[in-house]
Amino acid sequence: MKIRYFAWLRERLNRGEEDVDLPAEVVTVGDLIQWLRDRDEAADLAMQKPQLINAALDTEIVPHTAPIGNAKVIALFPPMTGG
Repeated sequence: MKIRYFAWLRERLNRGEEDVDLPAEVVTVGDLIQWLRDRDEAADLAMQKPQLINAALDTEIVPHTAPIGNAKVIALFPPMTGG
């Protein structure tokens, strides 16, 4: 599975994307964010306020409670603003 990071997440993690093999216990987007934080100190620091992180599964914006299912790409990004 590919995880893509945008905006300040990309800057704080110093990477735009990564390929991961998720363990079976990672079922939802919220589980994924916690798993990323648990395995990587930079991710833990960057995601200290997980409620500020938005997610999209294969281009569809979803809540943290959404099951990951068979998604191929998960995008994580901060709140968006319009103009």
